[in-house]
Amino acid sequence: MSTWTDEKIITLIRSRLDDYRFNHSLNVADSAKELAIRYGGDADKAYTAGLLHDVMKNASEEEQLGVLSEAGIELMPVERANKKLWHAMAGAAYIKFVMGIDDREIIRAVRYHTTGRAGMSLLEKIVYLADYISAERNYNGVEDMRRLCEKDMDSAIEYALVFGIPDLVSKGQVIHPDSIDLYNEVIIKKQGGNSL
Repeated sequence: MSTWTDEKIITLIRSRLDDYRFNHSLNVADSAKELAIRYGGDADKAYTAGLLHDVMKNASEEEQLGVLSEAGIELMPVERANKKLWHAMAGAAYIKFVMGIDDREIIRAVRYHTTGRAGMSLLEKIVYLADYISAERNYNGVEDMRRLCEKDMDSAIEYALVFGIPDLVSKGQVIHPDSIDLYNEVIIKKQGGNSL
């Protein structure tokens, strides 16, 4: 995975993130490692992906767009309409093209940690959920979410979507089609059907 150790990554994110976001990233890494151990994933890779998930969160819009442009990534209209999604896509591009980390699983886990997507890998699910349950999170329902994460990942993902999608609607924000696809996949699976 290149020469990036977790210690070097921690030094990098410390320099790129504000105090809150840095501590959040450490907490997500810890939560991701715990979830990986619980569900039979690669705990080291989960920890690394957790550290990196918000590497571009505090970057300016210009830097995020520049990284995306250099990587040849064009934003869809729904992505242009919600700047909060940019850091995940830019983070994935930064990890691959600037840091030189060519681990497809980690790149995808960072890329989809905000929206999710149908057909997520175990690592993608782990980072997606770890972002919701990290130690500093205190939103209404976080304890329920943490309990669900201990029992069943798909139920926890459904809870996250049922919590998150109406929140976006109430704020008049767009909903990424990847989130809708993930929701539909979870519901179809719950009803006994095949995934999308």
